[in-house]
Amino acid sequence: MSKLLTVFGATGRQGGSVIRTVLADKTLSSHYKLRGITRDITKPNAKALSDKGVEVVSADMTSLDSLAKALKNTHSVFLVTNPPWTENSTVELEQGKAVAEAAKQAGVQHIIFSSLLNVTETTGGRLKDVPHFDQKAQVEKHIRSLGLNASFVLPGYFMSNYTSMGMIRRGEDGVYSLAYPVAEDAKFPLVDIDNDLGKYVAIALKNPSKTSGRQILAAIEYYTVTRILQEFEQVTGHKTRFVKVDNETYKSFMPGYLGLEMLENHLFVEEPGYYNGKSLEESQGLLAEAGFKATTWKEFLEANKGSFA
Repeated sequence: MSKLLTVFGATGRQGGSVIRTVLADKTLSSHYKLRGITRDITKPNAKALSDKGVEVVSADMTSLDSLAKALKNTHSVFLVTNPPWTENSTVELEQGKAVAEAAKQAGVQHIIFSSLLNVTETTGGRLKDVPHFDQKAQVEKHIRSLGLNASFVLPGYFMSNYTSMGMIRRGEDGVYSLAYPVAEDAKFPLVDIDNDLGKYVAIALKNPSKTSGRQILAAIEYYTVTRILQEFEQVTGHKTRFVKVDNETYKSFMPGYLGLEMLENHLFVEEPGYYNGKSLEESQGLLAEAGFKATTWKEFLEANKGSFA
């Protein structure tokens, strides 16, 4: 009999990747029925999921009553919280704690949470303005405190940042520039979030006993800025340049508090490191054991050449 997997953020990048991976995998699709949680079930993306046989449900992620209905009969949960990108908001922490409490009350057997490191704690308070990391880490801590059977997937630095956020931009001279407040040898653990996040979640779905209580680092490899640009040139044929900017200039690229948050996010990548120096080897081994292969930066570029035309 199929077990019910409830996926939060079903129409978003991470939840959408999980659903696509489960539907495409013979083993997972035979073991799990899918319920997708989204804020608006009338949107085209939600209807598209319904057309694929996914039960689509709307829920308020801060309401225990709403979540109780959303999690009814659920065996496993994929949870991703939504950063508000505003100062002093604790919405991610509130969402995560509420879903965890509701999952425990509903008798959920396995929760897979999209987590990250606590920047403030890891840096001893040197960097304290990256709440979209810190609050996820606090949710992870709360999930562990409840005694839930849980696995934690920590997404790397999105390859799509270079397309959707326009981080690599064409100048008037035709050269494509990448501006960062870090050195060229800073290491970015890259992940194709749309294609690959679901694969890392699938590790936990296929072998929950092996991943229970563990962190899975969802990134194919550490790429320096130099290598990112070198491979960009090789695939696209465009010339590139790296521009190291000072902290104040980098903050000015984005409005208000977001500028500070993104600055400190990137300073964290440089020191002590996105995953605080942890190797990706173990997670890549688990991915291979589950029968999956992650997308390389070159492969991502080949598939998205048109974004840099």
